[in-house]
Amino acid sequence: MTLTPTQQKFILHWGEMGTRWGINRTVAQIHALLFIRGTPVPADEIATTLSVARSNVSTSLRELQAWGLVKVVHVLGDRRDHFETLSDVWAMFKLVLQERKRREIDPTLALLREAATQAKKESEVGTSEKLMHMLEFFETAMLGYEEVMKLSPAALKRAVKYGSKIQRLLGVVS
Repeated sequence: MTLTPTQQKFILHWGEMGTRWGINRTVAQIHALLFIRGTPVPADEIATTLSVARSNVSTSLRELQAWGLVKVVHVLGDRRDHFETLSDVWAMFKLVLQERKRREIDPTLALLREAATQAKKESEVGTSEKLMHMLEFFETAMLGYEEVMKLSPAALKRAVKYGSKIQRLLGVVS
């Protein structure tokens, strides 16, 4: 598959941003390629297009599948597995948010609960108080997360677009 200069630029940028987000560059580039292509692509074609080892592609695809961002599809007349990603960026955002919560926030909440309880038992008043404030912040933020996750991608998009109007209506604009 030949990429246009615009496609190359996007894929390279997505790979660079991936490293800043804590994602492997190749994982991010494969995701960008599948997104920009918009049709199922076999792993060997991904490897050739991005000039990366086939084993690296396999590992990266497994990671993307674990995130729920890529799925295997079959193409009539072709025995190879093909891969595709979501085309709806709002649905993609929700998947990434859900996985980030599972990988990063949930363990942090568990640690904060345990540490706050332990600090209280050991009469570490200052530490206990700070940990409780942080725990309260995370638990409150998770209420917002739960509300976001209830929304369909289309409803989420509308909510974000009308955010400032909603704030004015509620009288919470500073």
